[in-house]
Amino acid sequence: MPFFGQKEQNKTERELKAFVSGRVIPVEKVDDPVFSTKMLGDGVAILPEGGPPEGWTITAPGDGEIAMVADTGHAVGMRLDNGAELLIHIGRDTIALEGKGFTPLVHQGQRVRAGELLVKFDRDLIEEKGYATDCIMLIANRDEFPGLRFMSGMDAVQNETAIGRFG
Repeated sequence: MPFFGQKEQNKTERELKAFVSGRVIPVEKVDDPVFSTKMLGDGVAILPEGGPPEGWTITAPGDGEIAMVADTGHAVGMRLDNGAELLIHIGRDTIALEGKGFTPLVHQGQRVRAGELLVKFDRDLIEEKGYATDCIMLIANRDEFPGLRFMSGMDAVQNETAIGRFG
């Protein structure tokens, strides 16, 4: 129950849902020091598995506004409604693909709800070109959310499995 006019957070503001299906690992296990040392923020990575018949997509893990879409389509930034600054990075070193295999479906300033499509990507092409397919989600301003917990060590279903909870 909220106190003295405080807004009670609804479930979509408290949870981050899996943005792709696959195995969830702690960001510390990503084989790239930029991510594993939390240089850009804290979070998790999902190793995409079990290819969906309609193709691979990244969806919004929560409600918010698109803050940035990389020109190459390999990364999307969001500012969630609760103020969390989130980055989703598809693959490792995939900027070198110069946009091949990525189709952004959103633009900067666009409002999105949890589960909406953000980017289509070609996982097979990424692998064929020799890049890892880890999909990494980071919260850049993690310090502002002391109660935030990330969940890993499980298989997640896109738009269903909670991978993070704000306290």
